[in-house]
Amino acid sequence: MTRPVITATGLFTPTNSISNAELVASFNSWVDKWNAEHAAEIAAGAPAKTYSSVEFIEKASGIKARYVIDKEGVLDPSRMTPNIPDRPNDQISVLAEIAVNAAKQALEKVGKSGKDIDAVICAASNMQRAYPAMAVEVQSALGAEGFAFDMNVACSSATFGIQTGADFVRAGHAKTVLMVNPEICSGHLNFTDRDSHFIFGDVATAVLIEAEDVAPKAHWNILGTHLKTQFSNNIRNNFGFLNRADPDGIGKADKLFVQEGRKVFKEVVPMVAGMIQSEMDRLGIKSTELKRLWLHQANAGMNRLIAERVLGHEASEFESPTVLDTYANTSSAGSIIAFHKHSEDFKAGDKGLICSFGAGYSAGTVFVEKVA
Repeated sequence: MTRPVITATGLFTPTNSISNAELVASFNSWVDKWNAEHAAEIAAGAPAKTYSSVEFIEKASGIKARYVIDKEGVLDPSRMTPNIPDRPNDQISVLAEIAVNAAKQALEKVGKSGKDIDAVICAASNMQRAYPAMAVEVQSALGAEGFAFDMNVACSSATFGIQTGADFVRAGHAKTVLMVNPEICSGHLNFTDRDSHFIFGDVATAVLIEAEDVAPKAHWNILGTHLKTQFSNNIRNNFGFLNRADPDGIGKADKLFVQEGRKVFKEVVPMVAGMIQSEMDRLGIKSTELKRLWLHQANAGMNRLIAERVLGHEASEFESPTVLDTYANTSSAGSIIAFHKHSEDFKAGDKGLICSFGAGYSAGTVFVEKVA
């Protein structure tokens, strides 16, 4: 059986960043506007909208800023959503474009090009369209052959994509698999909801999974992967083609991202920590052998608790690095950003864990060991 390994990662970061202060100023201006327009209802007893604050956002999430494809539309109190114009069908779509940017960076690291790719997996939370698959468009833009397809497991899409790519390599269906995570999360975020208007950012990541016999000397052995899903309504987005005929559908709250954050926190932390522990037992890995945890970047408090349960002590920034503060929640890409930015110091034999968790519920673990 051919052994799959991770050989490279890539990262595309948009130019525009929005600070919490900028986001709060925009949101509070929208609150003033909304309350003025509904003054009569408020006077009659209806609840008024309340301000957000920098302190509230940082305490609730640990987020300090986020990168976005379009800053102007998000910060416009009369719009409160990104302005990303449709492109004609003969131009590359925006989601494919950012995926290609991340992919090219990964390919350049190992001296390969699109013609070396046998399969493309586009694993993300929100696809730009139903079909043609975004992965097939990425495949075409890179000049790759073989096959390509999209998959959506919400925030766990990257770890599910890594296991899927590794399985293709093991089975002999591909030598080199490109797995990309283009996430324009600002497009599904309700920027008028005080409890969640700060959560998401935009980004794209890429991971190359290859057969060991075609991999460069420096790579990452995949020690083991494990996937888990458990149905929950606590994180949901109801927008889809079946409700497109509703002229107000996109603007309705349940057609955008919604969650019951406290329930998610309470239920996901023990689920993920227990899953990691079980997989460590199966693989015979002790917590003292893990140099670093590259966890999903959704909430600083969740990561702190999960890392503490896994390691047996409060994790340092070295042991469980954070990119959430500057990138916000980037859904499937979060753990890959952390891995991409905080893995260069690993030496041969060092072990770590890429772990994601999110809507579904879904969770995935990828234990890796540095080679050379």
